[in-house]
Amino acid sequence: MKPTNDLGRDRVGPLLVRLALPAIAAQLINALYNIVDRIYIGHIPDTGDLALTGLGICFPVLMFLSALSALVGMGGGSRAAIRMGEGQMEKANEILGNCAALLLVISAVVTVVFQIWKEPMLLLFGASERTIGYATDYLGIYLWGTVFVQCALGLNNFITTQGFAGFSMATVVLGAVTNIILDPIFIFGLHMGVRGAALATVLAQGVSAVWVLIFLLGRRSKLRLQTRYLRIRPSVLAPVVAIGVSPFIMQSTESLVNIALNASLKHYGSDLDVGAMTICSSVMQVFFMPFHGLAQGAQPIIGFNYGAGQLERVKETFRLLFRSAVTLSVLVWAAVELFPGAFVALFNDKPELVEAGVKALRVYMACAFMMGIQSACQQSFVALGQAKISLFLALLRKVILLIPLIFILPLIFTQNQVFAVYLAEPVADFLAAACTGMVFLRRFPRILEARRRELESHSTQ
Repeated sequence: MKPTNDLGRDRVGPLLVRLALPAIAAQLINALYNIVDRIYIGHIPDTGDLALTGLGICFPVLMFLSALSALVGMGGGSRAAIRMGEGQMEKANEILGNCAALLLVISAVVTVVFQIWKEPMLLLFGASERTIGYATDYLGIYLWGTVFVQCALGLNNFITTQGFAGFSMATVVLGAVTNIILDPIFIFGLHMGVRGAALATVLAQGVSAVWVLIFLLGRRSKLRLQTRYLRIRPSVLAPVVAIGVSPFIMQSTESLVNIALNASLKHYGSDLDVGAMTICSSVMQVFFMPFHGLAQGAQPIIGFNYGAGQLERVKETFRLLFRSAVTLSVLVWAAVELFPGAFVALFNDKPELVEAGVKALRVYMACAFMMGIQSACQQSFVALGQAKISLFLALLRKVILLIPLIFILPLIFTQNQVFAVYLAEPVADFLAAACTGMVFLRRFPRILEARRRELESHSTQ
């Protein structure tokens, strides 16, 4: 396979479709790693509801590991795309090598630290005496595959950045198919339960990681892993981290949100409510993945053309990204609000958990139609290398708004405090999307005008 996508000259509409559709498919398939585990675990006879709740307690850790890969991968991919647009291929390769080295260091540190502290950490996250055993069994095995997660997710961004959307999609397809095949074998066939689900996921991520490394070491890749660049250079990694901190915060704060939600629901409700939240967060994770895919498809186009000075193509790409994201978010919202029971039943069929899950999901996703605005504007700032703005917007929704609301609203709606905990999500979604849209309308034209003046200044020198 050869790349057929010219980021600087192909028509923007078809180009975005060719890059975004495989990325969306890849994101949805990537979500299957954890979602398939939950579906199988939720249907374990007799103990499926408790096992599902225990796995939900692990969700903040899994999201944090994914966030670390986004910190390096999305930040590095954005910087590499701009360098490629400027024609500086060696600097782009240096970014790739430094990011690979940083991912290995992160993997080693996280594995050791989290293995030591996993049980007290999970108890803090909302585990009870009935669910802690399931949570530690799953996480104890999953953590040994951290290096696979970092390589598969983090370095895959450098494949997407080059326009190899099909190869990027294949990375997660290989892993997801492996996971789907191994899950029932380990969980039910070998009677390993949640430990079998974790082992299947680790092996699946290993397959994805090997695929990524083979590609980036091969001749087809324009960016190649080279031993001379496999080192930690702060001058190279500082701007990478500055840009990557926005998607990192978007995902890592999801961990903090889940911790706050689970702890509050355990305080005001029961394990049943924590289980319902596990289902809600699983559905949200699946439905939010297409927005990441759209952003991944648009990011190399925006970054390359911004670096190359083709600003009209930058504007055209954003307009198309925005329309697509808003349309998708409305469709997602309508599907969940109209058919919540169908989504809840995927994870567990116990009547009491299904009833609690349906009520929670309708409230939790009430403002999902606003997600398109938030995603399109914030991710465009990332693609343009606007670290400070994207960082603020990443903090706004989860840290500034959602986490405080989780603790404040139950003090206001005292007659139904469990409902108040779920209500925090749509209130934060609405306020954050409105603010992000207004900031983008004000800042986007100024960013492009500053780049135009910079290019004119260079041309006259």
